[in-house]
Amino acid sequence: MVLAIGDPFGVGQTVTMGIVSAIGRANMGIVDYEDFIQTDAAINPGNSGGALVNMQGELVGINTAILSRSGGYQGIGFAIPSDMARPIMDSLLKHGRVIRSWLGVAIQDLTEDVARALKITVSRGVLVTGVMPEGPAAKSGLQREDVITHINGRPVDTSARLRNQVATAGDGASVKLRILRGRRRARSRSSSAPRPRSAPPRSTAARARWAAHRRANGEELRRRVGLPVRVGGVVVKSIDEGSAAKGAGLQVGDLILELNRQPVANPVQFADLYRRASGKVLLLVVREGGTMYLLLDK
Repeated sequence: MVLAIGDPFGVGQTVTMGIVSAIGRANMGIVDYEDFIQTDAAINPGNSGGALVNMQGELVGINTAILSRSGGYQGIGFAIPSDMARPIMDSLLKHGRVIRSWLGVAIQDLTEDVARALKITVSRGVLVTGVMPEGPAAKSGLQREDVITHINGRPVDTSARLRNQVATAGDGASVKLRILRGRRRARSRSSSAPRPRSAPPRSTAARARWAAHRRANGEELRRRVGLPVRVGGVVVKSIDEGSAAKGAGLQVGDLILELNRQPVANPVQFADLYRRASGKVLLLVVREGGTMYLLLDK
């Protein structure tokens, strides 16, 4: 049972009651860092920033958003968990701005198909797809294709949750990672660092600027994503509707570096590797300054 406090539609201080419907709601597309509490306590415009408290009066979250077709309450509201809000408060009090922590890795959720293609013996965890040079992760020895299974002793199975835990850990905080490398399990300790302001942005307008920057300065792109300046690759110039590439999620402007873990230097080599491949084809792709694996059904 929870109470949502706020000033809906400006009518005055209001309390509504409901339950915690779910926790760990991420990938909602509301903000970059998401790990929302879902509640059916009525939240309307004007409730944002208000407290979500339990029946003992303890703060459990900050009311933030609703899912609605009408613009008003429809039974699905979201609150930022208090353990995510507290580091933001502390950062504002200490620095006057929010400082997100960062390990310097590109990550994605590990799926059974990708695990099978990479010959990884686990099917749940977070796959490291790139390591930024001189970043905290690089200094602690993390490598591409490592699978992070635990952070600070807790299992982690989504990249969003790992990113949230690192971001709120605090500048210089020690982060303990349990990883799988090939068939060997290992432990790694890394100190988080403030996220560089030059890191690839995520907003639509910023992405367009980043794409222009990528076209204008290929060497800078390669440096930021931890690639050798002279590395090869092929750029996707167009994609046919209904094609396997479209279904795999490839986008115009993607840079394909590997096909089935084989480096690609030019379009001719790519075509030859693709012709000889069968079943699912694993691609290593650079997009918006980060690297990811995509599976293409041939």
